[in-house]
Amino acid sequence: MSEAPILRRPLLVRPTLAVDQVEPRVTAASSSDLRVAMVLEVLGGRTTESVAQEWDIEAQIVHRWVRDFLVAGAAAVTNRPDTEDARQRDRFLAAFAHELRSPVTVAKGWAMELAEEEVPPEEVADAVEHLNDALGRLSENIYDVELAASVSLGRVRVGIEQVNLPAICRTLPGRPEIAEGADLDVYADPMLMARILRDLWTTAHRDPAPASVSLEVAEVGTWTEIRVVRRGEPISPLVLKALFDPFGSNDDNTGVTLGLYLARALTVAHGGVLGAEGDDDITVLYTRIPRDLGGKS
Repeated sequence: MSEAPILRRPLLVRPTLAVDQVEPRVTAASSSDLRVAMVLEVLGGRTTESVAQEWDIEAQIVHRWVRDFLVAGAAAVTNRPDTEDARQRDRFLAAFAHELRSPVTVAKGWAMELAEEEVPPEEVADAVEHLNDALGRLSENIYDVELAASVSLGRVRVGIEQVNLPAICRTLPGRPEIAEGADLDVYADPMLMARILRDLWTTAHRDPAPASVSLEVAEVGTWTEIRVVRRGEPISPLVLKALFDPFGSNDDNTGVTLGLYLARALTVAHGGVLGAEGDDDITVLYTRIPRDLGGKS
């Protein structure tokens, strides 16, 4: 599969570590987080390109980690948080409200019809099913936001174990099988990985309808990469950008709300990277997590 850099977009949650060489939290974090270790190597004098090559990752991603590390550190030292954080918060709240509106409206409508006995007896069971479905989607949306908040505060617990990835994939719409790499071992948090793949799979099926969507797993250097491969008419680069940098995209009528924010946050919680690449015939959405997670308790 050839890379198409026009769609290559590393997706990272801004770090919260301060730049302080004697800060013990930095040393502790670098011992358990490959990204921090790479940043510290660059700050120690190595070139971004050499560090990226050693760790089998794109140089532009390492460059972004270094930049965000320095910005976050400067904000902590000067006690002047980046104003972008406030804008992200406001956009997030607007997107969250947008995301909740649909299931709330549906649930309210069915509840009113049932309460006023406007539903024929033979259709009550279907009405209750519609109501339960809307409430279920509402509950899922709220839990997604709780997870996203927990990740941003560093409070999400990532329980690493060997994942039954084929079983997780069969919980996705259409119950897909893994086309390539189904026999590879994947170590992650099963519940969190299920949500990451849910969002990637849903995104890959966005309009215009794809010719096909498949799942692949591969070992890429020090990483395990899980790919959702969309073939046919690609997702517009503008829509991809909105998905990767969400919260400000509701005004342009793309229908994008929370986008891939949660998938990105949960991937970062694993110490990994969420991204995309593609060309005129294919779009690949991927989550990349460290292979050595299997060695951690």
